[in-house]
Amino acid sequence: MASSNLHRISQQLNDAYPNQKLVFVSGNFNIIHPGHLRLLNFAQTCGERLIVGLFEDAEPGVIVPYELRCESLKSMSAVAEVISIKTSQLADFITSLKPHAVVKGKEHEVGHNPERDVVRHYGGHLIFSSGEAKFSSVDLIRNELTLPGELILRHDDQFLNKHGTSRDRLKQIVEKFDVVRALVIGDLIIDEYIYCDPLGMSQEDPTIVVTPVESRTFTGGAGIVAGHVASLGATSQYISVTGDDETASKSENSLASFGVDAVLIRDSSRPTILKQRFRASNKTLLRVSHLRAHDIGEEFIELVLQRFHQILPTTNLVIFSDFNYGCLPQPLVDTITQICREKNIPFVADSQASSQIGDVSRYVGATMISATEREVRLAVNDFKSGLQNVANRLLGKSQAKTLIVKLGAEGLLVISPNPEFTTDSLKAMNPNPVDVAGAGDAFLSASSLALAAGASIWEASYLGSIAASIQVSRIGNVPLNKNLLLRELAVTVQ
Repeated sequence: MASSNLHRISQQLNDAYPNQKLVFVSGNFNIIHPGHLRLLNFAQTCGERLIVGLFEDAEPGVIVPYELRCESLKSMSAVAEVISIKTSQLADFITSLKPHAVVKGKEHEVGHNPERDVVRHYGGHLIFSSGEAKFSSVDLIRNELTLPGELILRHDDQFLNKHGTSRDRLKQIVEKFDVVRALVIGDLIIDEYIYCDPLGMSQEDPTIVVTPVESRTFTGGAGIVAGHVASLGATSQYISVTGDDETASKSENSLASFGVDAVLIRDSSRPTILKQRFRASNKTLLRVSHLRAHDIGEEFIELVLQRFHQILPTTNLVIFSDFNYGCLPQPLVDTITQICREKNIPFVADSQASSQIGDVSRYVGATMISATEREVRLAVNDFKSGLQNVANRLLGKSQAKTLIVKLGAEGLLVISPNPEFTTDSLKAMNPNPVDVAGAGDAFLSASSLALAAGASIWEASYLGSIAASIQVSRIGNVPLNKNLLLRELAVTVQ
């Protein structure tokens, strides 16, 4: 590569990242091993953008073709850019680029380093480090964030037999998801997972100290319910009120990529809800929620209702995914549910109350209500009576046709008051969950579609349980694929 071309590349890099501290690392990188990962992760922390100079194929010690080595480096989040370079061109390129820091492996500290004088001349830094051993492989982190763990579900064919159905019948129901035209209404939440490495305990106060390694964001709340609906094969439309911010704009793109037709009404008085989870060693250390939970004003209620009336003629299922952060105030819920009852459009509701307070009984006449035991007891203000008693009272209060009580690791309770109170339980199918966040969203999506496709409440509960089991096998909300559901239904019970 000619020196003029090097100068052009360095100018392009400086133009691409103006006023940012660039860091430069060079090498063969034949096979990316843990030592390379530690070095590159460390180098990235020395500035804002990491540029890797990858030696050309003719250079001494190069074994693997340039294209393969380049592809490996570009797959790492720590690396911003990869350029092709010869060892003889390093000094000239560094002179032209003027990076904030040049990082080399610790083993080079005692040898000859031609970069030293060049870096010193323009006031940069030459740093020798192999990185800390506790830095994690970013690729491994990515796998934990996005890939499902090994799925070995505990099917309960006896439950199906008892209620006059089978897994073959469930597969037929899943294939009918494409006839469902669902409208999801509720709070949009962005979930950010900040993956950290623990450094130890602070000496000044008893505080755990960590360093962030990787950050990933996922669409959550009612947004992922709409995403699940689309990925499971149904037509998915979504209405929500969000902040007037960049997070909402990115969410629109994310929802569109899921196949969701989203209407995000912007309210400048609130930020788009962001929930951060700081994780280390496969555990969540801390959750931080950025939100304002006041009810949307009358003008936004009218805007939601306008869009609701436009979408309703092509809708045969309404899903309320309520996180009680103000998107679904009571006057809006009352109006929509009344219209659904008058037009005989089934609607289902999940009103979450984990760190906030909600009342799922306000969805009067719902086809199905999905709630945790705590949410059931909150709705009837009874924390002493037996679960069956309070569940029956919630059904009476809400006039819902069915109630699903989610019991976490213990599974769920299905209660149907028609023609008379019938109750049955279904054990959790995944005994080794990785991350339980999002299990309820997956359950709500699959079970609602099943009901709209003609399933009984027992069949819908079983399909919802499979969906939840798939979801908890991975970290982060990723839309459920219809084929995954079908594949799990085809697994032979040992």
